Amino acid sequence: MTLKLSEIWRYPVKSMRGTPCNTISIDSRGPAYDRHWMLVDQQGHFLTQRQNPQMALIQATLTDGKLSLQTANDSRTVRPIDNPALLPVTIWRDQCQALHIDPETDAWLSQQLKQPCRLVEMPKDTTRAVDPRYASPKDQVGFADGYPFLLITQASLDHLNQRLETPIGMQRFRPNLVITGSPPHAEDAWREIRIGDISFRVAKPCTRCIIPSIDPDTAERNPEPLKTLLTYRQHKHKILFGQNLLHNTTGVLHVGSSVEVIA
Repeated sequence: MTLKLSEIWRYPVKSMRGTPCNTISIDSRGPAYDRHWMLVDQQGHFLTQRQNPQMALIQATLTDGKLSLQTANDSRTVRPIDNPALLPVTIWRDQCQALHIDPETDAWLSQQLKQPCRLVEMPKDTTRAVDPRYASPKDQVGFADGYPFLLITQASLDHLNQRLETPIGMQRFRPNLVITGSPPHAEDAWREIRIGDISFRVAKPCTRCIIPSIDPDTAERNPEPLKTLLTYRQHKHKILFGQNLLHNTTGVLHVGSSVEVIA
């Protein structure tokens, strides 16, 4: 069994469309600039496709450190203001400080999503710890739900698509890393892996919310694939699909790198 890293995905803005990468730098928070930005409501609470499925239709792209946002009919380059204010934000049970960077982009996004919202950026000196039940004190994460990486094997998706009337793409599940060469759901048994020169601990299975039921091309919701996943991937009333990872070192990942299961 030859395992390879077949895809790398970065999601610059939490819950917007991601971009494929051939290589990506790994820093203390995980993939560089992954979920580095986030939308919040007027109370500072984070927003995702769970509340506003239209976020799926906004493409977030990072080029030479500049963030661009694009819809089917419009686009916007984020232009951070000088000396942006710190804004207290809440993401799940975590509270932290974020930079409120561009009121003009806030207005553009509020119009696109038909909801008042603000774009915030995670400051360099902000530390958001990973759940200590599954991580060490040094582990940290950006604005991702809880972990720096989500890994899914291609075989797991292929196995699901064999059960669906209409196959779906991997982007329904928004992984950072896709691995080929394994049996379906082999990742469930992995505890530590190495991709290229970087080793990872497998923290816990990913419990799936409603987002995989949102078509990333139309923002429409439907019962699948969650309806089918409930028939064979349910554990304690939760759907499990993919694994959350923690990285032991920093470095660079490349598509095509070999993957070794250490434990």
